[in-house]
Amino acid sequence: MPTIQVRTTQNVFIHYPVASVGDRILGYLIDRIILIAFAIAVGTIFYNLEVNEQWIWIVVIGIPFILYSVLFEIFMNGQTPGKRVMNIKVIRLNGTPATVGDFILRWIFALIDFGVLGGAIAVILVAAGGKGQRLGDIVAGTTVIKQVEQREITAQEVFVVAEKNYEPVFSQALQLTEHDIDLIQRALEVNRDLGNAKPMLAVTEKVKRQLGIQTDLPPVKFLYTLIKDFHHLTSR
Repeated sequence: MPTIQVRTTQNVFIHYPVASVGDRILGYLIDRIILIAFAIAVGTIFYNLEVNEQWIWIVVIGIPFILYSVLFEIFMNGQTPGKRVMNIKVIRLNGTPATVGDFILRWIFALIDFGVLGGAIAVILVAAGGKGQRLGDIVAGTTVIKQVEQREITAQEVFVVAEKNYEPVFSQALQLTEHDIDLIQRALEVNRDLGNAKPMLAVTEKVKRQLGIQTDLPPVKFLYTLIKDFHHLTSR
């Protein structure tokens, strides 16, 4: 499954899967149902109030239909209610949040994506393109990802509490900061939960250079040991 690399606020890269065609279609249908329910509710109210001015019907019902997706994506950080239900969102291909301009471009080209052949163009492009992009996404440089819950890693999951007479393996661990340890923990979490070893390997090489450590320990064991040493040395 194609993935998009996203940089977190901790400067760790996480790979999110591209949203499937099925998820995007279901999200779209949920949004359509919401709009239809809104139109029925407003139409019933106007009918009972005997509102006969056509322009009022067009403004109150028509404009929300036209601007629904773009406004929700702008104000809900790349999501509509349907996308939120399906846990998918719009981001840029480089992993950064989409901009207002990106959302507007996607909205403009949605007229072609969904207005021609009943949306078949959008489905074909998303399914065949490899990056989950419809025409609007290609023009805007965006795609839609499936959000994966990032569970916080706990201390107990990262290292084993040292015994009373524990001797640190790497005394250089004392040179690290809490921020460094947080990055190491998150890199290990990405490797464990998503099977993506790239952040862990990058952190391993960076820490070895920074601390001047040479070891044949596998990256996972090395980082776990480093965390254990850090907590032992800083708890004295």
